[in-house]
Amino acid sequence: MREKVKETIANKAWARWTVLAIVSFTMMAGYVVAKEMSPLQFMLEKATQDGGVGWTSGEFGIFAGSRGFFNVFLLMLFVGGIILDKMGVRFTGILSCVLMLTGAAAVYGVITYTSPEPMWNVPLLGSIKRQVALAALGFAFFGIGYEICGITVSKVVVRWFSGKEMALAMGLQVAMARLGTALALNFSLPIALNWGLPKPLLIGVFCVGVGLIAYLYYCTMDRRLDKELGQQDTTQDDDEKFHFSDMKITIKNPGFWLITLLCLFYYSALYPFLDFATKLMISKFGVEAELAGAIPSILPYTSIVLTPLFGAWFDNKGRGATMMVIGSVLLTITLFVFAMPLNSSWIAVTLMCVLGIAFSLLPAALWPAVPKIVPMKQLGTSYSIIYYIQNIGLMLIPVLIGKVLERNTIGEQVDYTHSLIIFGVIGVGAIVTSTLLLWMDRRRHYGLESPNINS
Repeated sequence: MREKVKETIANKAWARWTVLAIVSFTMMAGYVVAKEMSPLQFMLEKATQDGGVGWTSGEFGIFAGSRGFFNVFLLMLFVGGIILDKMGVRFTGILSCVLMLTGAAAVYGVITYTSPEPMWNVPLLGSIKRQVALAALGFAFFGIGYEICGITVSKVVVRWFSGKEMALAMGLQVAMARLGTALALNFSLPIALNWGLPKPLLIGVFCVGVGLIAYLYYCTMDRRLDKELGQQDTTQDDDEKFHFSDMKITIKNPGFWLITLLCLFYYSALYPFLDFATKLMISKFGVEAELAGAIPSILPYTSIVLTPLFGAWFDNKGRGATMMVIGSVLLTITLFVFAMPLNSSWIAVTLMCVLGIAFSLLPAALWPAVPKIVPMKQLGTSYSIIYYIQNIGLMLIPVLIGKVLERNTIGEQVDYTHSLIIFGVIGVGAIVTSTLLLWMDRRRHYGLESPNINS
């Protein structure tokens, strides 16, 4: 099968890098929407007469965590992974883009055209504003497409770059996603301050729409690849077809579960931290509101440069498991230092730069490591399990942090110490898990310390 692929369009450098650019842009658009509300916490919590909507920190935490509600409670990521392995990257990618576009448009519509009141009693969440509940519903719908798009794009990269520059390609794809995060963190609040709260959300809807059009063009290239392989659309040779019975091999693999837990700890510490980071800069470090999103955006901007470099290192030199350990250590130390009674903006900038290294180092090794542990025909379902477990953390941690911040708020003063310690403790879990993965790699010979490029 692999020898036949070498004679196809996937072996042409211009083609596979074009594919990477297209699917990376689509994913970047999703990241813009995923993080565009984070810098707006400052405005959302203002009273309506001051240009806000009067949310509380707890309600913002509910909204931030809602992206994973359907993925966790309705098992939508499992469904998406199965669809991906059964139906292929074209159908699943288009479906995910449509879901993202629908959810993003719903959030924009709710914030623009509904009032915060009245209060609704929501199961498990208690009494919250109607606007918060409806916005969370739209964001949860977006989250289905966002996460399915993530596993689809990962499988696209493996499909086109297997045996080639796979870690570099995944690093560049992650860098593009980080660019989406950086743009959202950097510009959402200034745009909202100058043109009104809904305007950044409308831009996000536009970006996802363009991403859908771009993905439709990719589908034409992928169809050509199938034809050159002698396949018809999603038809596969029997030994490459997905079978539920094969999943027991993956499920019994301890390396797969260590990768999954590492993903849970790492992203549960990092992404929710970013959700609250803009207001943290204002409340703890005294940064002006117009510039508050610029400091957290250092993290993704650093990642844009470093993730491809670390990916290229993994391709050529290996040491993927070691990279994950170092990234986990840097993450944890930085979060604990943030919890210390330090309030200089320059300290915040320095810590964000260090955190940016961790934000680059671990993902550059983690995602290319999965195909070394999991067979290609089970990759979509395996990614869906990883993303599902990750979504549990991304759903629960923002809600927890929001509640902790509410209890530690007196008037305009917010004490972030307890929240940051929680993030640091989660980081300790990442250190323990990555260390166990390095040990397991030496026992099971997954090849995580070996280069990706076949010599």
